[in-house]
Amino acid sequence: MSDVLVSPSLLSADFANIQRDVEMLNESKADFIHIDIMDGVFVPNISFGFSVTKAVLKYAKKPMDFHLMIINPDHYLEACVDSGAEIISVHFETCNHLHRTVSRIRELGAKAGVTINPHTPVTVLDSILPHIDLVLVMSVNPGYGGQKFIGTTYEKISQLRNMADRLNPDLIIEVDGGVNLETGAKLVSAGANMLVAGNFVFTSPDPPATIESLKNL
Repeated sequence: MSDVLVSPSLLSADFANIQRDVEMLNESKADFIHIDIMDGVFVPNISFGFSVTKAVLKYAKKPMDFHLMIINPDHYLEACVDSGAEIISVHFETCNHLHRTVSRIRELGAKAGVTINPHTPVTVLDSILPHIDLVLVMSVNPGYGGQKFIGTTYEKISQLRNMADRLNPDLIIEVDGGVNLETGAKLVSAGANMLVAGNFVFTSPDPPATIESLKNL
C-alpha cells in the first residue's frame, strides 16, 4: 500500500444534496475535499463562489484543497482561506508574479500549489519549485468534469518527480482529470502522490469504497 492522498472533487457532487455528499466524504478515507473555482474567463465554465464554499465549510471535517481556475487569483486568496482552504493552487498560466502569489498564500497560512495545463511543460516550474508545497498537473483541459485522460501526462509526472527529487523532495504531485483505478495506478507509478477524482467517485455505486481503492493504489 502506498501513501496516496485522495482529494475527491466536489464539482461532481449532487448540488441539491451537497450536505449529504460532504458528510459522505467526511466519513470516507478521503484526505481532502477538492474545490474547483472557475470564473468563465480563464476556463469555459463557471462553478460555485465563496458563499457556497462557506456553506460547505459548515459541514466539512476534511481539509479543503482549492484549485483556482481564474484570472487575477491574487484578489481571492483571503476569501479562500476564510472558506477553509488548507491548500490553494493557482495556475502558472494566470500569474504574472508567481513568486509573490505563492508567498502570499503561505503568509495566509495555507500550502501553496501551482497548477499547469496539459500544454504547459513542467520545465517552466524549475525556478519556483523550491518555494511551493504542491504541483497540480492537469491531465485534461480544465473547465469540465468527465473528460478523457491525456496520455502524455505520465511522462510529465515522471519528469516532474525527477525535478522534485533534485529541488524539493517533499513536493506533493497532484493530478486532476480522468483519474480512475487504471490511470491512477500508472500515475502513482510515475511519481504522483495525490489524486483528484470527481465523476469516478460520485457516479460509482459505492463512493467510499471507490475512494479507498484509490488510496490503496
